[in-house]
Amino acid sequence: MHPLAEIRSLITRHTRPGEVYAPFYGVRLIAQSAPTVPTSSMQRAAFALVAQGVKRTVLGDNVYEYGAGDFIVVPLDVPVVGQVVKASPKQPYLAFVWDLQPALITSLMLEGGIDTRVAGRATSVAVSRAPDALLDPIARLLRLLDQPQDIAILRPMLEREIAWRILTGEQGRALTAIGLADSQLSRINRALLQIRACYADTLRIEDLAATAAMSVATFHRHFRAITALSPLQFQKQVRLHEARARLMAGTRDIASVGFEVGYQSPSQFSREYARFFGVRPLEDLKQSRSGIAFNSVLI
Repeated sequence: MHPLAEIRSLITRHTRPGEVYAPFYGVRLIAQSAPTVPTSSMQRAAFALVAQGVKRTVLGDNVYEYGAGDFIVVPLDVPVVGQVVKASPKQPYLAFVWDLQPALITSLMLEGGIDTRVAGRATSVAVSRAPDALLDPIARLLRLLDQPQDIAILRPMLEREIAWRILTGEQGRALTAIGLADSQLSRINRALLQIRACYADTLRIEDLAATAAMSVATFHRHFRAITALSPLQFQKQVRLHEARARLMAGTRDIASVGFEVGYQSPSQFSREYARFFGVRPLEDLKQSRSGIAFNSVLI
């Protein structure tokens, strides 16, 4: 059996439509039996392989569409809009998602002698066709679902092989940049972490550039190249995602949530929330309580 066909079979056997199944820490299997509406979410740094169906992911002004046998690498935690565009009960959308591990990547770079001069250059989200050499260890990793006694020994070895195949493939720069503490990607990531930690505060570009050890002009250029967003756009999306999480938790009224995440005007908060999520906060809250939920945006 071809590795991609085996991956489809294993995901189908171990998941149900509409389910996100996490068999191991950092690994998720996704099955969706119908197309979904565009859904906004904060996406963690991850690798995702589509085994069946078609997915569309939007980051800023960039649109990525990928289908069976394609994979996408998102090297940073970024806000995205995701949508399953091809799925049916007979042929559901199936995907394998694996969280990227900087420590593992760094270890492989050192052992494999990866050229750090190339690795230090900035990189962004990209889609590629998965070669059999990458599909094979993914299939073998999923076989462990039927061999639980082998998981502790074989899983680390297989994850190393998956990471190595990506590192030595056409998207290797995305992973090597993650593994280098002083790469442009890592520097921008420090600024992203600062924005996420202080999303409700007034944004000072000079402070973010200093955190990234870059001039303001260089920081702006690399930030947009990697995230497809300006720092202000990124902060706004972080605020809105945090606001939605607080609303869904049901611990605050809408006006209070808006103030807590940095908005000075309830009307501005409601307007920007509706523009981004496609529904005003109150309506979103009602839909959530009535059981009408947004679909998962996992890549």
